[in-house]
Amino acid sequence: MKKRFAALGLLAAASLALAGCTDSAAPDAGSDTTSEGGGELREVRVAALPISDSIAVWVGIDEGIFEKHGLDVEIQPAQGGAQAIPALMSGDIQFAVGQPFGPFRAGLQNLGVTVISNFSSSRAEGEDVNAVVSLAGSGIEEPADLAGKKVAVNSLGAAGDLTIKAAVDADGGDSSTIEFVEVAFPDAAGQLEAGNIDAAWVPDPFMSQIVDGGGNLVMHPYQEVLPGLTVLTNFTTNELIESDPELVEDYAAAMAESLEFTNENEDVARAAIEKHLELPKEVADSVTLPVFDPELDLEQIGELADLAVEYGVLDERPDIEGIFTQY
Repeated sequence: MKKRFAALGLLAAASLALAGCTDSAAPDAGSDTTSEGGGELREVRVAALPISDSIAVWVGIDEGIFEKHGLDVEIQPAQGGAQAIPALMSGDIQFAVGQPFGPFRAGLQNLGVTVISNFSSSRAEGEDVNAVVSLAGSGIEEPADLAGKKVAVNSLGAAGDLTIKAAVDADGGDSSTIEFVEVAFPDAAGQLEAGNIDAAWVPDPFMSQIVDGGGNLVMHPYQEVLPGLTVLTNFTTNELIESDPELVEDYAAAMAESLEFTNENEDVARAAIEKHLELPKEVADSVTLPVFDPELDLEQIGELADLAVEYGVLDERPDIEGIFTQY
């Protein structure tokens, strides 16, 4: 177990290094650059978590899909979609990949954010892309066991803690007694080992590494509550949609192609995980991949919003059709 967590520590360091990588000398976003073939590319900055669920962005870059659509994409690592919204509003980035809750709240505050496509969805059955995990011997093996415990999520008030609450209540526990704390995914294993948290909600590769190291897979909360739930979406500002519709259309088309290509080429996706997340091949080959699909499921997203209102995560239901527009 110690060796497993040592490996996770190295992974955390790598992810944090990624998160600190920005190119201060990069041209202004939206400016023209020249490709190797002599064509002009428009540079755009996209916020995305450096996790396997987001790997289609890297695949699209590696495979030249964005370049084919006239775009030079620079990825700006972010802890979550909600954290990316200030950078989006300031113009530091043009697009973001994240959970729907950032756009939910932005819509309720009239910030002018629109989700233009789905990005990835969880798996409706079998192994899912994220899970609540605990250490062996913790006594936390079922959803109800989380009552009264300290549970880590990467972003408070989003799909992670919301679906955990619903699953715990459905299993006969009292979700109101759970203490949720915000911990970045790469830090979750270390916080578990240190005893600072009792359980953690994490995606792959962290989920698989903790479980393979002897930990407990307590549950896949999305499958317990809303199977096949949207994990990540693509969103931008209304201002950009109005001022540069061609850029938004080109990005949406390139992203759709990247998502479809990634979904159809698992070997390419796993090679990109190994390369860009700096994981051993055996780890990259073992992670559970999401369903990469650009099509929004507005009905299920509405169900997620309703659940958020029921649990007090959102004060009111956002205007789903006003915030989510399929490109």
